[in-house]
Amino acid sequence: MKSPAPTVRSIARTLGLSHTTVSDALRGKGRVDPATVARVEKAAREAGYRRNPLAAAVMSELRRSRGATFRGVLAAVDLLEPQRRDPHGAFHGELVQGGRARAATLGFKLEEFVVGVGGMTVSRLDSILQSRGIHGVLLLPSWYAPDWSGLDWSRYAAVYTDYVIERPPLHCLCCNHYRSMVAVLTRLFERGYRRPGLYLERGRDDRTQRRFSAAFRSFQEGEPGLEAVPMLVTEAEQRKKEFVTWYRRHQPDVVIGHFTEAIEWMEECGAVVPETGAFVSLNLLYKTRPCAGLDQQPRELGARAAELLIAQLQRNERGVPEWPTTTTIPARWVEGPTVRKAAVART
Repeated sequence: MKSPAPTVRSIARTLGLSHTTVSDALRGKGRVDPATVARVEKAAREAGYRRNPLAAAVMSELRRSRGATFRGVLAAVDLLEPQRRDPHGAFHGELVQGGRARAATLGFKLEEFVVGVGGMTVSRLDSILQSRGIHGVLLLPSWYAPDWSGLDWSRYAAVYTDYVIERPPLHCLCCNHYRSMVAVLTRLFERGYRRPGLYLERGRDDRTQRRFSAAFRSFQEGEPGLEAVPMLVTEAEQRKKEFVTWYRRHQPDVVIGHFTEAIEWMEECGAVVPETGAFVSLNLLYKTRPCAGLDQQPRELGARAAELLIAQLQRNERGVPEWPTTTTIPARWVEGPTVRKAAVART
């Protein structure tokens, strides 16, 4: 039978000391003789004891509030990147709202911090989190490869809400872009579209490690009923001019892209949507007119990130993980007036 996990009380019994003395020695609190501290620490190491900071925080809060419900605190951390003006996009806001709502149901409060605003540096953030006893960090997506190595990661559990982070390598959670694109193309094929065209900004394709474009190319090659239309990958400043040239030359019967402004460009080229040209948005959060497309479910992503983060805290898992994992959630299809409706099966 497996031996029970060592506790402060079991160590105290072994050493013949009081529970309070052992607890103070392990926490570095109170006036405990240094020789006793060394003796307690040695016994704890040999027994394999690991202090649970979350449990300690719970007990501390309960003592202060005399039994009131404990509200642990998580940090949602954003980064104002020098290349971009505003760190708070709509997607980030939805992530935070989803994370905050789910955290609240699990007894936690989610607070926002923005590095790069109001003198907030990574070093200062580290000091604030430590002083407030915050051990759970939800990192919001960065446009460019972020560097969060300045935090003392021995103190924190974390989830990064995007595909890849290398400094340091952490657990990630994001939309499953590849699977979502395949689902869109399958749906469009079933509705009779045979010349789908993909229009992307290069930066958006790159930051998802080209998963949308890879899925599109793979589907084209694997579906013999399709007529191959070359993808259009543009720089942001040149997108309208390049789109119009591409659209007139290749005449896709449905355009898949992020921004609904492309519908206006299609109409300028003579398309009547959805009769002679259709459009599907890859992220309906950015639509400027009614449209069919994908809800990437940022609130659900935020909620799931909060769950994963709290689970790490409950398991006392802090620091950079040995084997970082990536959790993905497919986007949800939303019907709209820019594609033909599915045929109704006759019985």
